[in-house]
Amino acid sequence: MTAPARNRGEKLPGLAPVAGRDPEILILGSYPSRQSLAKSEYYGNPQNQFWRIVEILMGIDRSLPYTVRSSLLMEHRIALWDVLFSCARNGSADTAIRNPIHNDIRGFLVGHPTIRCIVLNGNTAGRYYARMNISLPSTVLPSTSPAYARMTIAEKVQRWTCIRTRRIC
Repeated sequence: MTAPARNRGEKLPGLAPVAGRDPEILILGSYPSRQSLAKSEYYGNPQNQFWRIVEILMGIDRSLPYTVRSSLLMEHRIALWDVLFSCARNGSADTAIRNPIHNDIRGFLVGHPTIRCIVLNGNTAGRYYARMNISLPSTVLPSTSPAYARMTIAEKVQRWTCIRTRRIC
């Protein structure tokens, strides 16, 4: 897709899940930003704090190539995906999401029975996930999006520490 198509709010599919062997935690965002879609990378906007937080908590250098970062995250038994498969959206703001279609989270969990809890990256992901009525322990953590500036990076790291300590579920 060309950049103008993304700006018109056409429905575009999101990214495929990133999951290794026997993941324990599934981190779900709402839907990828335009930059993430263009790069085919979760949290591909350099202003997004996800990889910075992962670097602080897990020691995965955020300057490594995406494939290496993803592999190292999978070694920590963490999977990444989004609640939404597709949506119409002008720009990258979650508030602009229209006509959302959910990913098959239930099917993913059946295929990955070692997942014991879900982490939602931000309130929008949490709201869309709640509509799915999945009975697996979950928690909503502060969004790593650059649009969410109510918390400092230190405060976000403190809240996200649960992915390292596994004190989520």
